[in-house]
Amino acid sequence: MNIEKVKLNILKLKGKEIILKINIGRNRYESVIGVVQGIYPYVFTVQSGKELKTFSYVDLLTKNVIIVN
Repeated sequence: MNIEKVKLNILKLKGKEIILKINIGRNRYESVIGVVQGIYPYVFTVQSGKELKTFSYVDLLTKNVIIVN
């Protein structure tokens, strides 16, 4: 998989609720449920409650962030 395929997959999810599993180090993970809000050239944003989180497409390629849906 390359970065262009990752961007296309995220673009398809815009406006939909997703579950993200985020690697926070030492085999610990945090789960985030939110709606994909913004798609930008290098990052995308997820609205989780009142908090807006930003993730890079590279995070998905390196599996630091995993989409669970």
